[in-house]
Amino acid sequence: MNAIITVLGKDNVGILAKVSNECAAVGVNITEVTQSVLQGMFAMIMLVDITGCTVSFSQLVDSLTARGEEMGVKVHVMHEDIFNAMHKI
Repeated sequence: MNAIITVLGKDNVGILAKVSNECAAVGVNITEVTQSVLQGMFAMIMLVDITGCTVSFSQLVDSLTARGEEMGVKVHVMHEDIFNAMHKI
């Protein structure tokens, strides 16, 4: 199972590292990542494998949301099933 994590906000040091560490701590594997800094704004999209996640999906969402708030950025986590359903015609 996969999930999509997006991170948006003012750029500052360590955003990628902190989100990655949060994922690694609960067994979430990052399979793809893209990031950009546009006029001081940080934007990142991660595709992660949650098969080995050691916490519930809602706990993962809560911990990443809280970590984002600590860093002053918005973190959004969407399960692959929801993402696919939204983009199905």
